[in-house]
Amino acid sequence: MTRGKQKIDAQRRNAERNQKQKGSQLEARAVALKANCPICKVQLANAKQLGDHYASKHPKENPPAEAE
Repeated sequence: MTRGKQKIDAQRRNAERNQKQKGSQLEARAVALKANCPICKVQLANAKQLGDHYASKHPKENPPAEAE
């Protein structure tokens, strides 16, 4: 068992650990994901990933011009 100062310090550390993070992950995700697949509407980070996505998920389709 903890007593006195140890208990107060432990409670403070637990409270800091359990606080919610400030800021929205959705906002950060929207900034990072810039390319969209027009077929399945998945969001990707860049044109290279879009090209790779087309190769694996839509092999019969041609990727958009900026993905090449």
